[in-house]
Amino acid sequence: MSVQVRIPTILRTYTGGESEVSAEGATLAEVLDDLDANHAGIKGRILDDSGKLRRFVNVYVGNDDVRFLDDLGTATPDGTQISVIPAV
Repeated sequence: MSVQVRIPTILRTYTGGESEVSAEGATLAEVLDDLDANHAGIKGRILDDSGKLRRFVNVYVGNDDVRFLDDLGTATPDGTQISVIPAV
């Protein structure tokens, strides 16, 4: 499944300045793995050492916060937009 991932300004050093990149995966975990394979190090800024979303990072699949869905197991249908948003 191909999705678009919106990258916050603070993480754009990992994507060569790109504000939006494509990634593949049927779940958010798979998308993050693919994202990290193409943009080394970015996953470590989104997930903590135990592999969970960092407290200060919000991730949305479409308009829904994944913490209220299936967290990293949230489905990412083809064409979905994923937004990574640092908490303020």
